[in-house]
Amino acid sequence: MEKNRILLLEDDISLTDGLLYALAKNDFEVETARTTAEALQRLADMQRYDLLILDVTLPDGTGFDVCERVRKQNAKIPIIFLTASDEEVNVIRGLDSGGDDYITKPFKLGELCSRIRALLRRTGAAKGGSDPLIQCGGLTIDPLGIRVSLDGKALTLTNVEFRLLCLLVRNAGRTVTRDIILNELWDAAGDFVDGNTLSVYVRRLREKIEPDPSHPRHLITVRGFGYQWKEVSV
Repeated sequence: MEKNRILLLEDDISLTDGLLYALAKNDFEVETARTTAEALQRLADMQRYDLLILDVTLPDGTGFDVCERVRKQNAKIPIIFLTASDEEVNVIRGLDSGGDDYITKPFKLGELCSRIRALLRRTGAAKGGSDPLIQCGGLTIDPLGIRVSLDGKALTLTNVEFRLLCLLVRNAGRTVTRDIILNELWDAAGDFVDGNTLSVYVRRLREKIEPDPSHPRHLITVRGFGYQWKEVSV
């Protein structure tokens, strides 16, 4: 199965090692560079890469410089900035230079992987073949057709509800944190979703999925963390 190839520009060796491990575990192929000069040398063959992860502060320049060079060549490759600060000036400069997203250090590796997948989907660069049907008890999800059925009966879900359900069922048995859910819904759906509106979406989804929404058996709240989908017969 073909994998998405990422160029990681980061001069912190310990952080790079952790990112290489996490990204490989999530089925990404990664090449690294430690300076802007090395990154630009690798980017001479830009078609090799599906996404760039650029640190902002580097020994010989900034990730902004690399991003601007890439965009001057009219390349549409998605770019995520790694920044040690979420100061507005850095965020604005990153987006103005052509960046698609940014994540502030320290960050959770799962959150970064979630953002990468969402950005690849949004730009049409995701690889790995078509998504098969997802089945869990009487629940069937068609990710490509954006359809859901329960016991053979079609369900009507909003875009956000559909993506929330896919995220939870794909991670069945594991707790998905509220932060990861919020990032996934924001990137994928383009809608503003905060903690309060997330609770509303969860409640509405339970009303459509659960036999008794007041006593959910499948979409479980893990207090203080997030939500979990339990693989039990629907």
